[in-house]
Amino acid sequence: MSEPLLSVRDLKTQFFTEDGTVRAVDGISFDVNEGEIVGLVGESGAGKSVATSSILRLVDSPGEIVGGEIEFKGETIFGLEADDDGELRPRDEMLTEEEMRKQIRGREIAIIFQDPMESLNPVFTVGGQLREFIEINRGLDPDEAKAEAIDMLREVGIPAPESRYDEYPHQFSGGMRQRVLIAMALACQPDLIIADEPTTALDVTVEGEILEMVTDLQEKYGTSFIWVTHDMSVVAEICDRVNVMYLGEIIEQAEVDDLFYDTKHPYTSALLDSMPRPDRTVDELRPIEGVMPEAIDPPSGCRFHSRCPEAREVCREVHPEPRDLSEEGEALHTAACVKHDAFDVGYDESPPIDTQATGGFSAGFTETGGEAE
Repeated sequence: MSEPLLSVRDLKTQFFTEDGTVRAVDGISFDVNEGEIVGLVGESGAGKSVATSSILRLVDSPGEIVGGEIEFKGETIFGLEADDDGELRPRDEMLTEEEMRKQIRGREIAIIFQDPMESLNPVFTVGGQLREFIEINRGLDPDEAKAEAIDMLREVGIPAPESRYDEYPHQFSGGMRQRVLIAMALACQPDLIIADEPTTALDVTVEGEILEMVTDLQEKYGTSFIWVTHDMSVVAEICDRVNVMYLGEIIEQAEVDDLFYDTKHPYTSALLDSMPRPDRTVDELRPIEGVMPEAIDPPSGCRFHSRCPEAREVCREVHPEPRDLSEEGEALHTAACVKHDAFDVGYDESPPIDTQATGGFSAGFTETGGEAE
């Protein structure tokens, strides 16, 4: 099998505040292969956006990437090593901030943000902003860059792109503005695009049009995507593989069909039960009980146990690392849940506990847990 386009290993990003350390991303690992769309899904507060910002090294103070490795096309975006005094320092081969700015951001890895009005300058025309972006990153002269900008507006379905080139962001609808951001991301022909919940603010009809357009463009250009969302229906629509995040950790990874039809983690099941599904009829949707705890003081053991309907005493004592639960010959399917035999920590013999999902309040937020061997 060929090397992945992007490899993230044990990534940790923390925010240092007066109240304590927020472990926003706490040891996640995943790959993105060429030409695939990989989902990063979870509730608000799961750490999805911090994870993608970390990939581009866009985490500002008081945040800091404190551990892990990020490799892209064989180059080290982030990596630490111990010096002679045992202190961690950037590895020699790690790209500098200047190299990240000139070689990676925009050119090799582009990002589409959730709110286009925060990304487009309201006092400059849409075409002018797109043209300037192409000029800087592709080295074209102004006339060539303008022609390319008009072509990209046409590519993403902007009607009459020659005339709309000179219009301002406020003259575009929300869906049209999002198409402009997608055009900007594609303009430099990057190998990877990070889409950070780009359809969340759009109505369902426009969202469907954007998803269909992205799928068509992805097939045409062969671009890889990391698609960040909290919407499992979007995951089902466009993703090839999925990483489910909860409170800074990836708790399940699988190909999209396996995730939907052979779910391994109770949190993933809860996400699926809270949304309408075309493949089954239900009397009512079941929301996930409770709220996600603070990353500054995560629960002991499994971080989902305080909201899990299947939680037992062992769940707040043992912190599970993801394990491959797939059968021989099947695609990789990992989950971090001790109810599976692969963990062998006595789940079946352990007594059930009251949680927010069962009507109790025993969260176990402060006990010190152990690691699953």
